[in-house]
Amino acid sequence: MIIYPAVDVREGKCVRLTQGEFDKQTVYSDNPVEMALRWEKMGAQYLHVVDLDGARTGKAQNIAVISEMAVKMGIPVQVGGGIRTIEMIETVLCKGIERVILGTSAVKDPELVKRAVKTFENNVVIGIDAKDGMVAIEGWEKTSEFKAVDFAKKMEELGAKTIIYTDISRDGMLNGPNLKAMEDMVKAVNIDVIASGGVGKLEDIKNLKETGVSGVIVGRALYTGDVDLKQAIEIGR
Repeated sequence: MIIYPAVDVREGKCVRLTQGEFDKQTVYSDNPVEMALRWEKMGAQYLHVVDLDGARTGKAQNIAVISEMAVKMGIPVQVGGGIRTIEMIETVLCKGIERVILGTSAVKDPELVKRAVKTFENNVVIGIDAKDGMVAIEGWEKTSEFKAVDFAKKMEELGAKTIIYTDISRDGMLNGPNLKAMEDMVKAVNIDVIASGGVGKLEDIKNLKETGVSGVIVGRALYTGDVDLKQAIEIGR
């Protein structure tokens, strides 16, 4: 199980939001590249990056700084937020970034998913962000009519090999992940599920491992010191 430290970028800074709300922001660093290199130095195997401005506006905004991370690091980087066309996927992947995450675009344009997965294969990941079991879109500010599990099955049918499943109600709260939701998702599909949202202590990572997820994204808990990355990686192994 891979541990993915999260670096969320907004206006060129490394920040964390609480429950995805843009008015509940904490700035952790003015230099996201330095933060990314810090996680790599501590043993990270993969980095998870979100372009928050891109997620909100629908157009990738922080690709220059994210590309700098990818170029300077010796580990792969996956990035989401505002990537909504085949051309943008290609642009991002050409900048040294290993995987792109399709979220809102996957909901609005299933044909894009089909084309993207066929063209870029494992370099495309589907981000499924759930609010009360329903898929949220556009920087989590709107909710679609899709149930998360049903949508995941649909993405699997279109050829997706990996999904990132986020429970928005738990995100940034440090009060534990939604283990039942994660377990249900793992059982519902035959592709890799990366869990996101709610990790507040090492025990949460142990519990998530038992659900069968292939990876865990850890954000705020790393920045507050509630979770030690090296110990988390050991549990993952």
